[in-house]
Amino acid sequence: MLLNAKRYSTALIALTLITGTACTKKAETPAPTDASAPKTEAAAPAAPAGSDIIRIGEVGSMTGSEATFGQSTHNGILLALKEINGRGGVKGKKLEVTSLDDQGKPEEAATAVTRLITQNGAQAILGEVASSRSIAMAPIAQKYQIPMVTPSSTNPKVTELGDYIFRVCFIDPFQGAVMAKFALENLKVKKVAILRDVKSDYSVGLANFFTDTFKKGGGTVVVDQSYSGGDMDFKSQLTSIRAKNPEAIFVPGYYTEVGLIGGQARELGLKVPMMGGDGWDSSKLTEIGGAAMNGSYFSNHYSSENQAPEVQQFIKTYKEAYGGTPDALAAMGYDATHVLAEAMARAQSLSPLDIRKELAATKDFHGVTGKISIDAFRNAIKPAVVLKVENGQFKYQTTIAP
Repeated sequence: MLLNAKRYSTALIALTLITGTACTKKAETPAPTDASAPKTEAAAPAAPAGSDIIRIGEVGSMTGSEATFGQSTHNGILLALKEINGRGGVKGKKLEVTSLDDQGKPEEAATAVTRLITQNGAQAILGEVASSRSIAMAPIAQKYQIPMVTPSSTNPKVTELGDYIFRVCFIDPFQGAVMAKFALENLKVKKVAILRDVKSDYSVGLANFFTDTFKKGGGTVVVDQSYSGGDMDFKSQLTSIRAKNPEAIFVPGYYTEVGLIGGQARELGLKVPMMGGDGWDSSKLTEIGGAAMNGSYFSNHYSSENQAPEVQQFIKTYKEAYGGTPDALAAMGYDATHVLAEAMARAQSLSPLDIRKELAATKDFHGVTGKISIDAFRNAIKPAVVLKVENGQFKYQTTIAP
């Protein structure tokens, strides 16, 4: 999918999309503490003190199998920057973003964030979306002590990697509990099968958290099958699942495989509902899975059916810019950018330390995806919604608060 040309029309935003490789190896740094934080290294010089520019770096999957994640997030970031710069920027300075494509690969994400910090002088980082890629980036941002805000990486480990790492989304222990409770209380099911992507930190973690809550609520996981991201044939696993007669199947993967799994499940006669997490959120889900996805449910960060004025204004502006309804990834990119900009505006200076302090102090930010407060572990406290797939649309079902 080509990136929408309209995004380049804003003169205040300098955008560079680069797909490249480098020899930088991903840092294997343990979660830092005050006593054992990794040694700080000097980043490239930020914009000069007299400069009217604040440099922000973005890392995302603009290409690759999960390209809609990166592209939607990118659109949301640009929309927010246009608004912020249109109001005069932050402290009289314009925000400038340089965006690098990681092709959906953790090693490329690590290379990209290193380049943004050491060569481009980024004063803050936005990204990544996928937890595995954010986990590759976080030790590097922490090493250079550059604030990093992931819009939608939900695996708990991401923010455990350092006190400069933040997120504006809920985390998988909450998301897993949301779907387990929805299965027990709304769908009234007691027997569930799980099909997880063993190559994905996101999928493995979400499956585990769902399982814990589901079992505590009196449910039974009758079978737990696995696949690897990029697989195309899931019939062996689905045949094993069918033999256990589950009442629902929890598939905490990304839309690229979930759509295929849905189609193959129906071919094998599995008519029970499928459930998943925010990794399902893409129009490609129903393009791939078609009618087989009808009657399935997934947790997400927002619903476009929310009639709150700020949500509907965001949708209107997004449609004018890009021609389609924004998904949750776009909304999360938009909110992450505004949270970062507001932290910069409150900060005593634009030093990374002062920006970090104000990110940590974020409380009751009214975003498109809900009210956002950052807790002591740099995670967002916020609600989740559950959506149902109906004829290619994602229909709002319920909101579940923390």
